Formats: sequence, structure tokens, C-alpha cells
Amino acid sequence: VQLQASGGGLVQAGGSLTLSCAASGSIYAINRMGWYRQAPGKQRELVARVSSGGSTDYADSVKGRFTVSRDNAKNTVSLEMNVLKPEDTAVYFCNAGIWVVTGTDQRFSDYWGKGTQVTVSS
Repeated sequence: VQLQASGGGLVQAGGSLTLSCAASGSIYAINRMGWYRQAPGKQRELVARVSSGGSTDYADSVKGRFTVSRDNAKNTVSLEMNVLKPEDTAVYFCNAGIWVVTGTDQRFSDYWGKGTQVTVSS
């Protein structure tokens, strides 16, 4: 199973970016999907996540500016980021809890994608 993220880049403060992440492989089902970020010298933190049923959680710092969504048919999760601030600068990581097919059984594991850099200039 792999998570492939895309969409990072450089943007001016007040601008917008959308991150996308696609899960692929021997997937039986996906539980939660979401995004974390890690700024230099800081711990990785939750940005936003969405359950298989569509319930969402957001970090207080991004509420009202970021929107997380998923397409269950395509095994993708997206993060629309608006009104970006310099403090949003970080490496963003896609994360998913996935039931993986293993022979005649399924196994649940936590998966991470490679990070994508988001840089917001002031």
C-alpha cells in the first residue's frame, strides 16, 4: 500500500493551495484519512482528518481556512487551503488508517505518504 501526495509549492500569504493524496495497493477498506504537518524544529501535528463516514476534525489554527474532503470510490483525500499564512509553512504528510488484504484475511495499519513542502511567503 502506498500513499502518493501532490500539490505542494510556494504561495504568497493570503493565497490558496490544494493538496491531494491517493492510496493504492491491496486495500480492503480505508478508515480515517487526513493530513499532518511538521514545521522546522516542531513536532508533527494534525491539520485535518476525515472519517470514512465523512466526519471531520481540524486543528484550531486552520478552522475556517482549510477544508478536508475524500473520495471513497477513488481512495483519495484532499486538503483545500485558503487564506494561507506564513505560519502554515511546513512539510505536509498524508495519513490513512487502512485495512490491507493479506491472503484470506485483512490487517489494519497506519500509513504515511512522503511529505510535500508548503511554503507561504509574507
